[in-house]
Amino acid sequence: MNTSEFIYLDHAAATPLDDRVLDAMRPYFSDLFYNPSSPYAPAVSIRRDYEAAKQTIAECIGATADELVMTAGATESINLAFGSVNGHVISSAIEHHAVLAATRQHDHTLVDCDERGRIDPQSIRAAIKDDTMLVSIALANNELGTLQPLRDIAEVLRSEREARRVRGNTTPIYLHSDASQGVGQLDVNVARLGVDMMTVNAAKVYGPKQMGLLWAQRHIPLTPHIVGGGQERGLRSGTENVAGTIGFARAMQLADKGRKAEAERLRELRDGLEKRLMGAFKQAVVSGHKKHRLPGHLHISFPSVDAERLIFGLEARGVLVATGSACAANKGTRSHVLTAIGLAPEIADGSLRISLGKLSTIENSAQAGDILIDVINNEIDRMAKR
Repeated sequence: MNTSEFIYLDHAAATPLDDRVLDAMRPYFSDLFYNPSSPYAPAVSIRRDYEAAKQTIAECIGATADELVMTAGATESINLAFGSVNGHVISSAIEHHAVLAATRQHDHTLVDCDERGRIDPQSIRAAIKDDTMLVSIALANNELGTLQPLRDIAEVLRSEREARRVRGNTTPIYLHSDASQGVGQLDVNVARLGVDMMTVNAAKVYGPKQMGLLWAQRHIPLTPHIVGGGQERGLRSGTENVAGTIGFARAMQLADKGRKAEAERLRELRDGLEKRLMGAFKQAVVSGHKKHRLPGHLHISFPSVDAERLIFGLEARGVLVATGSACAANKGTRSHVLTAIGLAPEIADGSLRISLGKLSTIENSAQAGDILIDVINNEIDRMAKR
């Protein structure tokens, strides 16, 4: 099936590889195939290209190349961060499954959020113990699109570090954030966010799948969990994915350059679609923070309507949309995020996550709105006749 056959409204799950990214990667699959660890001149040239790509990625997040560990996606990056601490960890009840699974490997506390999916930094403060080593909060929630107050949380941790110093407690405490959903729509400069470690996923920014990174401040002692030849400073052994890193760098460059204009474009499309759906269905419920949310994200629920039936009905009409996280949808379970924000089951079960992106246009968004309204009305009519 060709993507042109569909109107794609699930950019939060996956993004298509940008043609310019593919063009940058292509030579490294064929002519420039050398192992960057080999000693001869062609391989040394590939090593330079690889290191230059890492530096490009680093500059896009306000870092340096020697602070990056390239990984096979966000999940591995998250595991590297969590696997480098052995004390108590704090996360939130609305994190991605990858973070929650890593959190549960430790003594942990999950803090709650408000009904908009926003975390109160003071709840982080209240959860800190003397042996807390890691706090992990996503920059943007992958289902609601709600943005978190990372700078305020970072200030809580700065205050805790000072208090520990006074008490003579030498246990370090770090702030990690999975920023995968934010790249291309938000500022992900590590200094401005105030984080100590950050995860980024190329597949969310029109780059190659199975390509991610962990940025960590130099003083943080990371623990390798893939050992072998000692690549990536001994933290992630295995022959480097040169083509993937080149593609990642190009994707980050393009995202960084066009971020502000793209965010405004997506915001206008999102707001127009939201207004239209809310006008057509007065009972509809929009979840997430109205002010602090991703520009291209719309989480909307239609009470007492079966979202899974909507998904199939929409696909039959050429519209691809999700009920929430692709991980949760694959398991066929009610979203833990919607449960955490207190959404009633009859509302949660009628929820759609609409995420716009580069494939979204004024024309196909308007067409999607028509189809959404028609399919939802058909489902309401069907239920009324039962």
